[in-house]
Amino acid sequence: MGRFSVISQDAFKSFQTDAGVLLKNFNPENPELVDSDIICATTGGINPTCVPEYKDNGEDVDNCPNGMKELMQLVRWATGLGFTALNVTAETIRMALGAADISAETGAITPRMELKDTDFADIWWVGERADGGFVACCLKNALSTDGLTLKTTKKGKGQLSCTLTGHVSIDA
Repeated sequence: MGRFSVISQDAFKSFQTDAGVLLKNFNPENPELVDSDIICATTGGINPTCVPEYKDNGEDVDNCPNGMKELMQLVRWATGLGFTALNVTAETIRMALGAADISAETGAITPRMELKDTDFADIWWVGERADGGFVACCLKNALSTDGLTLKTTKKGKGQLSCTLTGHVSIDA
């Protein structure tokens, strides 16, 4: 074994393990899991993302190299959460649609053309760590941005793909 083919003795303790769970509510100070907060069963893993978007203020300046660190500006953070749900319920369909209502009388889900504050929700992803701890990520003001995609297969389970995007609020 080479001298640079090793890892830290503590590396395994901080490994994130298993797929984790999507939750409506979670308190990192008191990390109890409440069954009614679980959003859905998933397949294929869960993909939280937080990607910076930069602007190069020197890109149009003559004789200025692209990517000069002093002229870079962080414009925004693009946050998201991608997953495939196995529970095809009225609530998971409404969440995948984004702007939609569920009829209290019939259970029918109807998309609409305007957004309501209630279409946005904080969604938590919480996963295990090998040392018994946890990793948690809260997507603030999450709203579906890819719409509804339901894939069915012969002798298989229906899979509802969902991509949620986090949004900032004028209130924060």
